[in-house]
Amino acid sequence: MLNKGLIIAGSIGLVVLLLVVSAISGYNNLIAMNENINGKWAQIDNQLQRRSDLIPNLVATVQGIAQQERQVIQAVTEARAKLAGAQGPAAKAEADAALSSALSRLLVVVENYPTIKSDANFRQLFDELAGTENRIAVSRRDYNDAVQAYNAKIKTFPTSIYAGMLGFTAKEYFRADEAARQVPKVQF
Repeated sequence: MLNKGLIIAGSIGLVVLLLVVSAISGYNNLIAMNENINGKWAQIDNQLQRRSDLIPNLVATVQGIAQQERQVIQAVTEARAKLAGAQGPAAKAEADAALSSALSRLLVVVENYPTIKSDANFRQLFDELAGTENRIAVSRRDYNDAVQAYNAKIKTFPTSIYAGMLGFTAKEYFRADEAARQVPKVQF
């Protein structure tokens, strides 16, 4: 009888121990995934800041050659300021779309002034900006991949049981603005 009681108590203790270890492991995994998302978001911010830092030099180069295009240059400057003040993925995505739109208008100005395109400073800045745009796209993808994995994890069983109780909630994706979904018209 005593052996049977010890076996039952030991079995219950083992099950409880396994549940505790599983919960701790799951909690630590959620913490790691959350920090991964924060790191990916910081990388997006880093690349957006890099682009924002390049823009004044690009604008100054264009401004010196194309004085009459003040409206386009002003739009780029305002969009850059809006991006610098944006908080959170939705606001950053909206401000990023506005800046991308303003930059595309600036590039139209550049097309109208061949002397700008032949300027060595402009070419170097433009190449750096193009590289930064690629880094931003990769950073957005990495961030959204991390958010997708995390959101799936907190919604699946058995993690869903304790994730909400421990304060883990779904993260927001970095989404493109509706204007970015429109196909640009290209005319030759």
